Amino acid sequence: MGGVRKTWGAVVAGVVAAVLLTGCASGGAGSTGPEATFAVSADAPRASGVGDAAFTDGTPSAELVDSGWLDLVAEATGIPRRALQGYAGAALAIGERQPDCHLGWNTLAGIGWVESHHGTIFGGHIQDDGVTSDLIIGVALDGNGFQEIPDSDAGAVDGDTEWDRAVGPMQIVPTTWAAWATEANGDGVPDIHNIDDSSLSAAEYLCYSGGDLGTEDGWRTAIAAYNESPAYLDEVLEYANRYADEAADAG
Repeated sequence: MGGVRKTWGAVVAGVVAAVLLTGCASGGAGSTGPEATFAVSADAPRASGVGDAAFTDGTPSAELVDSGWLDLVAEATGIPRRALQGYAGAALAIGERQPDCHLGWNTLAGIGWVESHHGTIFGGHIQDDGVTSDLIIGVALDGNGFQEIPDSDAGAVDGDTEWDRAVGPMQIVPTTWAAWATEANGDGVPDIHNIDDSSLSAAEYLCYSGGDLGTEDGWRTAIAAYNESPAYLDEVLEYANRYADEAADAG
């Protein structure tokens, strides 16, 4: 993982740790080929009548995405529809704010898979309001196999007053949430357990870290800032390109 102030939690529990260890060493297969070294930037279409500045003008990020596309791509990729809506909405919203970042929804989806299996890691799901049905709290970051991050929030975000833990469907640690929490669903309160808010917060941080994620250097730098493990990058790369290909094949 990266530095303390802007570090993202990577491991929800032992099952995710196992996932990280299975990353493909040569990168993800897909539209950029079996030797891909960074993820393609896949775009999601806007809903009919939703303008290019809709999020800036107050439309919740989840309402930016075309519903027919969501139905089609959720079925093609196996990503739960509400999770996909969070990723795609965040990508469209960050595209308004930072058009030079070129962050695709598929990169957020790749991260969402590795971090929490799209909010289903403990048998729960993302509800219609975007909030996970069950709290997703990672292991204590006590230096025992993970980065050591002493408690920074008196347990307010993660419930732990001794060590920080990664929280929510995108597994964000309290220090990072304090710096990058972003409201996306229009209720005025960033919620780390909400897929819309957590996805847009992740998008803001990725763009800050990598600059232009349409380039290899930018994409790899951004993912390394989220989690510095090479196996983590490989896993995100594999799923990001796989999702992009499956969405393209679905039409």
